[in-house]
Amino acid sequence: MILLKSMLPEHRSLTFIFLNPEPGPVPGSAFLEANMADYFSPTVIPEIIPNADMTKLELLLLSHMFDAEPDGDGTYFHSWQGPSDLIWVNGSALRAALNATDKRSSQVRDYVEEKLKKSPADQDDIELDMSGISWEFIFQDIVRRSSRLRYITVTMAFTCSKMRSDGFGGMAFFITAAAIKACSTTEFLSDCLAEIAGQEGD
Repeated sequence: MILLKSMLPEHRSLTFIFLNPEPGPVPGSAFLEANMADYFSPTVIPEIIPNADMTKLELLLLSHMFDAEPDGDGTYFHSWQGPSDLIWVNGSALRAALNATDKRSSQVRDYVEEKLKKSPADQDDIELDMSGISWEFIFQDIVRRSSRLRYITVTMAFTCSKMRSDGFGGMAFFITAAAIKACSTTEFLSDCLAEIAGQEGD
């Protein structure tokens, strides 16, 4: 039996993959199954993002990183388990969206352009690792161009399928043209503890 463990710190997701060369149940698997926990980061962007303020490339990518629902002339983005960093996008749709996007208007365009240069022209689906240029920067570009949006807020919860002390919390983002600000519950509690420690030291 080989046990592989993969962890994504930002979502604290824990995945176990068992490769068992022998037929039959994996030794100890019942115990591991009983103790495994699933970590999620449900996320909502309360603001409806006007479609006119997004490039075709941004809309396409964000619709793969989040669940996307049409809302009037805009789109509501959310995800019950957390934004996806690794996405697969139809090659033809990706190339069409890239060609329709002004190079100066989007940070993500250069990344996708380089990725497509390394992919066969007839490849049906393109794998994109978006961890290098995350969704926060895409939303910031949208705010910078928008005549209607002064900011975009993001609320993210940290939840767990088991009641583990490290499995719960949350985070909030405030994205403007000038800055991306974020604060987690862990940071808030750390500040409170530091304040108490400082008072005790006086």
